[in-house]
Amino acid sequence: MIEALISSVAVVILGIISLYKWVIIIAALLSWVRPDPYNPIVQMLERLTQPAYTLVRRFIPTVVGGMDLAPIIVIFTLIFLETFLGKLFSAMM
Repeated sequence: MIEALISSVAVVILGIISLYKWVIIIAALLSWVRPDPYNPIVQMLERLTQPAYTLVRRFIPTVVGGMDLAPIIVIFTLIFLETFLGKLFSAMM
């Protein structure tokens, strides 16, 4: 019973991390084409990604040569978390 609960929690957590990774990728790609800032989808992506970018920018200078590296740092962090938690959850079962 407890293994099923741990497995379910693991699937949900890893799914959220994977979904957020795609949100970051989509927001980064959209930033290259300068979308309408009043578009509700663009505003939603902005609200979802800015807290993570702000957290990274607080500790690491992310602008290099006019290019913001915060999305790349966040994506690498999410990949690390996804791999680490996946191995951790698989070891617990």
